[in-house]
Order: sequence, then structure tokens, then C-alpha cells
Amino acid sequence: MGDVRRRSAVALGITGLVAPLTLALGAAPAQAASCTTQAGPYQKKVEKFLGRPVDGKQSAADCKAIKAFQTKHGISPNIGYAGSVTWGVMDLMQKQKAVGSKPNKDGKCPVNKGRIACVNLTLQLSWIQDGEKLVYGPVPVRTGRNGYETRTGLKKIYWRNIDHVSSIYDVPMPYAQFFDGGQAFHSVGVSMWNPPGSHGCTNMTKTDAKKYWSLLKKGDDVFVYGRKPGT
Repeated sequence: MGDVRRRSAVALGITGLVAPLTLALGAAPAQAASCTTQAGPYQKKVEKFLGRPVDGKQSAADCKAIKAFQTKHGISPNIGYAGSVTWGVMDLMQKQKAVGSKPNKDGKCPVNKGRIACVNLTLQLSWIQDGEKLVYGPVPVRTGRNGYETRTGLKKIYWRNIDHVSSIYDVPMPYAQFFDGGQAFHSVGVSMWNPPGSHGCTNMTKTDAKKYWSLLKKGDDVFVYGRKPGT
């Protein structure tokens, strides 16, 4: 992220700040081959997630499917090894899906503030609610990595810039809505599950960032709570 500074219009497709879910990398076998023949410690769980035969044995087809998932979500090394980072992303996806249409079931995001944007760091989800009514979401987000954690607490959107560019990292931050120093909602052009995390901002897809832009305004509340895995 960077200090808030106005800049000229920028392209929306970016490779910007890297992403949600920070998990310790498991030891993957070192080899030059593009696809490993070795089964990983999470082989059966990964096979089940991907709809593969669950036998705990690495096949060429298993490796191809795992490698495709890793490539799609920016998981490195993308050699088809069923390690901790790959399974961690899959596990998070399952937990996010289980939330359904009741992201504030635990009542942790205030319902007495009117319209408010909520960010659950633990599940890497965000949504907009008005009292107890869900307005938009929940949607997956990518918050700050270890050492650059998205700060928790009740905040307010204090500045918005649809074409912002970070003055520290010199990367585009389209649809930026700042709520805590240099931390903001904004879109990025990579997977929401691409480890290890942002530099503090709450990254979103272009579609979700545009929707947040249309639904929120300066002065609206933002509540950030929980703790991102690996931070």
C-alpha cells in the first residue's frame, strides 16, 4: 500500500500486491521435473477436493490436476505436490463456502452502525451489511501477509480514489477506498487465494471492488476482526 496520493488513470488489470492465506510452506521434494511423482502429506484430502480417486497415491492425472490448481492460484512451487499451502488454500475455500449467506452468524460485526463493510480476517471474507440485513457478499478477499497485517478494529472510509496508484510500491490500486492509513479496499488482477498476502490492504476482484465502490461512501464504517492464518 502506500501513502494516499492522487495519480493519473491506470490500467485495471494488474499483477499488484500479492494475496490472502499465509501458510507455512511444507517441504516439497526438490526436483527439476515439471510434475512430481511423489505423494504429498495431504494427498487424500487434495484428491477428494479435486474430485480425483482418493487413494493417497500420486498419479500423472493427480499431478496434472494439482498443478493446474496451483498455477491458477499462484501457489509455488507448482509441481503438483499436495503440500500444506495447497491444502491450506483448499481448506479455506471449503470454510468460506460453508458460511453461505450468513457471514455474520457469530454477530461479531456491529449491527448498530447502519451500513458497514465487514472483514473477517480468519476466513478471508468481506461483506456489506445494513443493520442485520446483508447487502452484498460475502466475497473472498486477500488481506495483509505476516509483517504487513491488516489492522483490526472499527474504522471509517476517509478517502476514495478510483484510479489510485501506490506511492510506495508503484502499483495500481483501482477502486481504492482507504479506511486505515494506507490500508484500503481495492481490486487486484490475481487470484484471491494467491499466498502469502497483501501489504495490508484488503484485495478484491475487480467485480467486487466495483460493487463496493458503488455501495460505500466516505464516512461509512469498516470493521475488521479475526486473525489471518499464518500471521
